[in-house]
Amino acid sequence: MQSYHYISSAILDLETIEDILVNDKKLALSEEAESNIQKSRKYLNKKITESAIPIYGINTGFGALCNVKISPGKLTELQENLVKSHACGTGETVDKAIVKLMLLLKIQSLSYGNSGISLDTVLRLVELYNLKIFPVVYEQGSLGASGDLAPLAHLALPLIGEGEVYFENEIISGKDLLERQGWKALKLQSKEGLALLNGTQFMSAHAVYALLKSYKLSYLSDLIASVSIDAFDCNLSPFDELVHLARPHRGQVKTAERIRRFLNDSLIAKSEKENVQDPYSFRCIPQVHGASKDTLSFVRRTVKTEINSVTDNPNIFIEEDKIISGGNFHGQPLALALDYLAIAMAELANISERRTYQLVSGLRGLPAFLVENPGLNSGFMIPQYTAASIVSQNKQLAVPASVDSIVSSNGQEDHVSMGANGATKLLKVVENVNSVLAIELFNASQAMHFREPAKTSTMLSNVLEEFRGVVPVLHNDVTMAPHIKAAKIYLNNFEFKDNIFD
Repeated sequence: MQSYHYISSAILDLETIEDILVNDKKLALSEEAESNIQKSRKYLNKKITESAIPIYGINTGFGALCNVKISPGKLTELQENLVKSHACGTGETVDKAIVKLMLLLKIQSLSYGNSGISLDTVLRLVELYNLKIFPVVYEQGSLGASGDLAPLAHLALPLIGEGEVYFENEIISGKDLLERQGWKALKLQSKEGLALLNGTQFMSAHAVYALLKSYKLSYLSDLIASVSIDAFDCNLSPFDELVHLARPHRGQVKTAERIRRFLNDSLIAKSEKENVQDPYSFRCIPQVHGASKDTLSFVRRTVKTEINSVTDNPNIFIEEDKIISGGNFHGQPLALALDYLAIAMAELANISERRTYQLVSGLRGLPAFLVENPGLNSGFMIPQYTAASIVSQNKQLAVPASVDSIVSSNGQEDHVSMGANGATKLLKVVENVNSVLAIELFNASQAMHFREPAKTSTMLSNVLEEFRGVVPVLHNDVTMAPHIKAAKIYLNNFEFKDNIFD
């Protein structure tokens, strides 16, 4: 039986979105949302009829052309021209999973009744979502300030029979879509084009997508680090609760708790150690991983506020009888958060690569490069090179986009967030973290082979058994790339039994 998520004023959060995606729920507007949309449109129609005063974006031009009055008979043409002229995206196409999120978040933002859009337009967006007809959107083109204008224009084009969409595993034109579905192109009314284009849904969809992956990778970084801790025969004392309660950053305390739980019944962890201290990449896991967790929490709060907000312009307030042109489309809150998340995730890869380096260094009873006949075999020498190259790329990608601003629209839009660039490069950082963690687990699994018959914890033994069913222990040199790929797929498909959002 098909299940639905009803768009309403109820708070949309990561868990809800995860539930919508995992259970493939369709969308429907609640009675509250339909009422909000209809009241706002009725109010706007009345305002246009009764007032001769220019209202930005409704009966005026846009951006630097805001003082140009448009006659009532040209308002539909004005809105359609806006959509077509702003569809200037280029570069790679955006993943369909993110376009799906863009539709969801745009529908949510329009449902509050502050945008003046018509119910028919929102219902068409809902249809696109439910039928899995996703507009073709491009990565480049948004300054992340006057809304994500270019990508959202591409999202809106199919409504008027323009642009392209993914339809049943092919790309077809917006015109062909209308013919196949038996739909008529929408005639956008006053303000509708602007309501569709103004907004931060390109940035926020990327942020949601990256957050869902980042929470999983944060958990996996703790899990894989725990395998490495036993593989390198480390002390457990740095994870003692007393240490972390003396400096109780929430992420730090949480990380130490997880490590203790993952290694709870490990005989290796409980054995007497010859080494008094361990390298920072092991000893300081709670401090480093924990700081990234705290960043995740900050970004999550920012994104939660954003996706439950009205981010187009101007905004309509019926009870106060006001139409206000403001700046809620400016992406600065997201731009800073996206940059911060990229930095935090890059750090998980940084410290992971250092643990991999230690594991192949021929220390603590482990053979050099984790191979039985070093010299004849290079073993795990080069996977560490690969991890190092990826970490270096992450350092480049983690340079903040939000510190830049370029004047646009003839000086009217003189400060922009560049959050869209921060959003697209964040995805690459997150994918890189997955690769580096996969390499660490590949190395840690191999290193644990040389600890046998000593036993790690029950939980980690189960993880290793499952992992080795995909990526075996190696005894001689083989082509490594397929095993790294298999390790990445293993992490992508990992089944989480704990609440990763805790």
